[in-house]
Amino acid sequence: MAVRISGAARAELIADTALALLTERGMRGLTHRAVDELAELPQGSTSNHARTRLALLEAAVRRQAEREARVLTPQEMPDPAGGLESLAEGLAVALHRSVAEERDLVVSRYELALEATRRPELRAYYDRAGAQFREPLTALLRAAGSKDPERHTLSLVAWCDGLMFSCAAGSFHATTPTVEELRLGLLELLRGMLGD
Repeated sequence: MAVRISGAARAELIADTALALLTERGMRGLTHRAVDELAELPQGSTSNHARTRLALLEAAVRRQAEREARVLTPQEMPDPAGGLESLAEGLAVALHRSVAEERDLVVSRYELALEATRRPELRAYYDRAGAQFREPLTALLRAAGSKDPERHTLSLVAWCDGLMFSCAAGSFHATTPTVEELRLGLLELLRGMLGD
């Protein structure tokens, strides 16, 4: 007897499977049929949930954002009153979790980002999902005393993205920096941008 799963659970399974396929096989390996097979769903289940490739990619982007939001819980967000040390510590914990525990999620994010550069309709969706991370970071930098928080957010995000890419897929793929190493690197960057 087949086990029935709710619509919400099925949608989550489909999106999680799409992310797993992006990590394992890249964009070319993501098909409706491949999701059905890997998720052990009846043929056509993914097509019923996400009729088009764009709908499937949007589901993957949405799920990517949900899972990335769990890397650093709201209770662990840095306290702006804690200054640069607090900000560096919170970001170091999130970065470490990303490269030590969620490498597959990092890889799927870059697959989706590259696809968004080729599909304007996905770009807008991807950018909206990313804003939920950038905006709080800008607010934290503003509270930490940044005189140009948008520019500093770009620099900080670029540094973090570069580190995650290098450790997940780049020339440092076999390297997992410690939380302390990440904290020191972030402090150097933040002090350079904001002063001590």
